[in-house]
Amino acid sequence: MEDDAPVIYGLEFQARALTSQTAESDAIRFLVGTQSLKFDNQIHIIDFDDENNIISKSVLQHQAGEIWHISASPADKAVLTTCYNKTSESRVVTCGAVWRMPPEWESGSHECPDDPHNSHNPQNLELLCHLDNSSHGNASCVLWEPMGDGKSVISLADNHALLWDLTESSTQATISSSATLEGKGQLKFTAGKWSPHHNCTQLATANDTAIRGWDLRTMSQIYCIENAHGQLVRDLDFNPNKQYYLASCGDDCKVKFWDVRNINEPVKNLEEHSHWVWSVRYNHSHDQLVLTGSSDSRVILSNMVSISSEPFGHLVDDDDLSDGEDNHQDEKTKEPLQDSIISTYEEHEDSVYAVEWSSADPWLFASLSYDGRLVINRVPRALKYHILL
Repeated sequence: MEDDAPVIYGLEFQARALTSQTAESDAIRFLVGTQSLKFDNQIHIIDFDDENNIISKSVLQHQAGEIWHISASPADKAVLTTCYNKTSESRVVTCGAVWRMPPEWESGSHECPDDPHNSHNPQNLELLCHLDNSSHGNASCVLWEPMGDGKSVISLADNHALLWDLTESSTQATISSSATLEGKGQLKFTAGKWSPHHNCTQLATANDTAIRGWDLRTMSQIYCIENAHGQLVRDLDFNPNKQYYLASCGDDCKVKFWDVRNINEPVKNLEEHSHWVWSVRYNHSHDQLVLTGSSDSRVILSNMVSISSEPFGHLVDDDDLSDGEDNHQDEKTKEPLQDSIISTYEEHEDSVYAVEWSSADPWLFASLSYDGRLVINRVPRALKYHILL
């Protein structure tokens, strides 16, 4: 059973920002933001035709500055946010903003990518509103409310978490509440993830080596995993099917899985990378599939079945067990399937800063390295059929 070869697309600029077009559930589409100091930066809209294994691209100008983070609205295909650098009063500041693509581009109906008019006269994004409040410092990322209506975002700026309400047309943003990281020294958020569980009222953040949970209704801290990693925590992701499970990765080359009800030690550790791990992502449908990307230039796909929502091949969740059922005894006699590394992908030659699953095809993912190389890969067919059948 032969697997499809990876498909590689090269940007002419360096890049570290990648997202799938979250609101698009039919077409396989990724957005990539560039980091260029000399030239105008761009957002590349990458469409992938999985039947013919062909990539087509469109380019939009992002003249505001080099892009450090990009995120797509869960409700409107045309709307996205970026965090970007700009020079203000001879110092560099990182800002956040909400943008709209030109209307003919949001659904892939734009011109043929080979059209020279398209290449030499790329259109600009329309600025909808800034998420800037200079008193709160530099924005590191902007998070959309999961499965929301595109009206709420959180920006992490230095040591502040700011909850913004967007108007109907996203042309105005107001801060509805905020939380501040208190402590010694200059504390800064490095990463964050808005939980899709608990009616979207929880947020997880990383700063230095710690992971914190926040209740967005009160903007108060609900848990703190001190020294979650030996060095800086780079990324977080929530298990889409198990509400208390969280994955983290960091500069100690490790990926850790946590049950936030018991934060004394991780449920599982992965130590397959040989350098900083920048990105970790659960598959949206099959949460045993976990992607990681690292400065060792590798992307690793792991099968973390023992801590997934289907450890025995069917859904087993403590919350579903009634008090009268003696299911725990059955669990002990049944052996969970073994965790394993499914595949290591080595198409990159530079640090892999981002990995993302497609929002349209659960078996397909993209990875982006700093040299501007985007690689699209698939879950091996044998594993896909093993999971499905």
